Amino acid sequence: MTRNRDSAAPFAIIAAAGSGERLGAGGPKALVEVAGRPMLAWSLSALRSASSIGGIVVAAPPGFEDAVADLCEPGERVIAGGATRSDSVSAALGLIESDAELVAIQDAARPLVTAELVDALVAALAEDPDAAGVIAASPVPDTLKRAGEGRVIAETVDRSGLWAAQTPQVLRTEALRNAVDGSRNAATDEAMLVEAAGGRVLLHDPGAPNLKVTTPADLHLADLLLSR
Repeated sequence: MTRNRDSAAPFAIIAAAGSGERLGAGGPKALVEVAGRPMLAWSLSALRSASSIGGIVVAAPPGFEDAVADLCEPGERVIAGGATRSDSVSAALGLIESDAELVAIQDAARPLVTAELVDALVAALAEDPDAAGVIAASPVPDTLKRAGEGRVIAETVDRSGLWAAQTPQVLRTEALRNAVDGSRNAATDEAMLVEAAGGRVLLHDPGAPNLKVTTPADLHLADLLLSR
């Protein structure tokens, strides 16, 4: 589907440069098959179906740009990812139109993302002009323990108010550019950088499974859920 992009429509960046080492995939995680399709294809499909998204950039595993491009449609852009997540996002930001007010960051390792979730996040940020971003996240359900030396429990951590961050993360493009440019540390998500720069970021519960595929067990569960 070739998009006729509206001025200032949000762009999406798919972070897909992960090595897949912990998954034992023997190649890039984004290209591992789940429920009959490369994992990346699920995120691409959801973002294409989201009415709020006007364009897509994929930060691909270095050396696999052609394989990623084969999954993309005309107008979707591919760039080699960097050594860190922040490097990949920074590179992808360089391909985003200057008039795009918002950018959605999606991790290719979360194939259960839906167009409805993407649109809900964009709408939530549009409703709060003072917020710098909004992220998919879920309240932490488990009792948390902090480990000491030798994996002995040092303390039980109060889980009230704790949420597990996910993607998509929809951020104001200017706030993200400034946060990425001013960061000297590797970040595990983009909201972390925007928060550190003083931005106010909202939480949005997706209300449905949105797991990240990290281990073979995760891959098996994602396969079962997507096959349904």
